[in-house]
Amino acid sequence: MTDKKSIWDSAAKAGLALGGISVAYLALTSLLSLMSSSSKAAAITISIVSTLLWMAKFAGCLLLLRFFMLRWSAANPDADNSDTFRFGRRTALLSALVYSGCYLAYTTFINPGIYEEAFEILKSNPMMNNNASLQAMQNMLPMMPTYTFFGNLIYCWLFGVILSAIYSRNIPSKNPF
Repeated sequence: MTDKKSIWDSAAKAGLALGGISVAYLALTSLLSLMSSSSKAAAITISIVSTLLWMAKFAGCLLLLRFFMLRWSAANPDADNSDTFRFGRRTALLSALVYSGCYLAYTTFINPGIYEEAFEILKSNPMMNNNASLQAMQNMLPMMPTYTFFGNLIYCWLFGVILSAIYSRNIPSKNPF
């Protein structure tokens, strides 16, 4: 069995590629949001393109994680299913760290007003007329990038762990033939 350093090295490369897909999606959708949608047709087109990009990102991440797990298993013939799961779990952690870090940078430096805009939309909602809850939300605004970082990190890592558990059941194959 290969040593832990080489497993982490392979997982880091795979995590960087997986995180890169999500970061590319973030960049493309933020660029799409900058386009003016003065007409209804342009707004619908942007919505369709965003949906197609999300579907491509989702499918790409699913397939790429499986590809990296298969490749790692083939490169390590003495690895069993639990070793492949550990590799997938490490890849998911590092991928989540890349994406969460980039999203933190996006909300902190590139688009720092994103949460204020969302709060203004929420304030205009007639259901939100309680001053105490509005004040509590206002107090949370400075910490939202941090909360989002940890929320994304946990969500993406858990998703990757579950996916790794599903994929690793058959990587390497248990079929004797």
